[in-house]
Amino acid sequence: MNKKYTYVWVSLVILIFGIIVVPKIVDRLKQGTMVENDRMNVGKPSSGLSYVILNNKKRKVPAFQFIDQDSLLVTDKDYFGKVYLVEFFFTSCPSICPVMTKNLVALQDYFIDQDEFGVASFTITPKYDTPEVLKGYAEKYGITDLDWHLLTGDKDEIYQLANSGFNIFAAEMPDAPGGFEHSGLFALVDKQGYIRSRKDEFGNPIVYYRGAITEEMGENDQGEKEQISALKEDIKKLLEE
Repeated sequence: MNKKYTYVWVSLVILIFGIIVVPKIVDRLKQGTMVENDRMNVGKPSSGLSYVILNNKKRKVPAFQFIDQDSLLVTDKDYFGKVYLVEFFFTSCPSICPVMTKNLVALQDYFIDQDEFGVASFTITPKYDTPEVLKGYAEKYGITDLDWHLLTGDKDEIYQLANSGFNIFAAEMPDAPGGFEHSGLFALVDKQGYIRSRKDEFGNPIVYYRGAITEEMGENDQGEKEQISALKEDIKKLLEE
């Protein structure tokens, strides 16, 4: 008799688990919110940095090809084997772009001896930002790394890359400073072309790093903390992988 009741209770527990827990796991899979450590069949990255998972796949940089400040054709394949940062900016930006560029220059100088480090800066005003304009911008801010390409080309392709390829917001907005709005985020890409990031206090990937707050500032007016120091540490980790 006791065995019978034991079987009933075990069955009840299994049923409750199936009703409550399994649907939540399925939902996370459908929404693409599961990260590397959630997947039992994938090993933990040696650096401890997460992959960004979308539709059950590790998110990779989409293929691209644009012209840089030296009028050279640059593609995603030119960055293979390098750890690099991706940003979307424009040279006439009167607000966050100068801060973003200064942060990237600081990182450039910090990793000056690392041949496997680079930057891809995509302009969101390609009609104005010709290779000549980008060249002048590079000289103004001290961009010297041969693997830092300021890229221009077809406007629709650039916006597609920003908003769909990376999910880094960029748009024309007449009321925004300079007439364009963008997020000011940096994407960190590993040597195989996968987007990587550290995790927040809840164990979820932060996905992108704030690029418009300097280490010296510490935080912005909204109380958001700088992430350049964290980014510096995470670049080191990926360089060692």
